[in-house]
Amino acid sequence: MPEDTTPQQGPVEPSGDGGYNSGMAVFSYVIGGIVVWSLIGWGLDNLLKTRWLVLAGALVGIAGGIYLTMKHGLFTHRTGPAEHQGPGDDAEADRR
Repeated sequence: MPEDTTPQQGPVEPSGDGGYNSGMAVFSYVIGGIVVWSLIGWGLDNLLKTRWLVLAGALVGIAGGIYLTMKHGLFTHRTGPAEHQGPGDDAEADRR
């Protein structure tokens, strides 16, 4: 009797921690942008004797962090094996 040499396909385990790393990258881009550009705004406020450049710097930092996040593709939704099921698939499995 010939042996079946086809590979067995079981549940696919997610490899790595890409979601966590992506989240930390988004967090560092946005928070880092806010901190750096707020400090630049604070320095310019002290130099120019104004009060609004800190806020402008924070807004520029947020925009820059979001821009970098989008440029690196960290806002894209990645589908995994569990997300291929339709919304009613779990309900049918529970009835059996």
